[in-house]
Amino acid sequence: MAQTKSDPNYKIIAEYRRARYDYAIEKDLECGVMLMGSEVKSLREKSGNIAESYAAVEQSELWLVNSYIAPYAQAKTWGHEEKRRRKLLVSKRELSRLWNATQRDGMTLVPLVMYFNHKGHIKIKLGIAKGKKNHDKRATEAKRDWGRHKQRLLKQSF
Repeated sequence: MAQTKSDPNYKIIAEYRRARYDYAIEKDLECGVMLMGSEVKSLREKSGNIAESYAAVEQSELWLVNSYIAPYAQAKTWGHEEKRRRKLLVSKRELSRLWNATQRDGMTLVPLVMYFNHKGHIKIKLGIAKGKKNHDKRATEAKRDWGRHKQRLLKQSF
């Protein structure tokens, strides 16, 4: 996601920041999302949430489960369900890798970021992750705190 800041189409819609704390992310990939028109218009207003969602491979398709997109106020007749399952678009090769990771290796597919790419298409960055235990979380937090303390010490010495 090395996008330039001046790109007017690149916008982050929703981000699951706690995922890097709760999971050890080993690999990530970008995939498209099949959405309805009212969902896209609602996401243009930044009214989505992926914090409680996950992705699952079911019947040789990849699905985003439990993600929230607020209803679009102007689409009263042909609106959408807020928490419906949404199909994610990946290649067959990538789908088989994801299935192997989840079924054989015990990994979890966690959505990290939902964003508009430079072409204006909605994309989701999925992380292939392993859940952290409490002692792993404490170690990560201690490492982060030590890094901050080290930076303060370096800043004070100059």
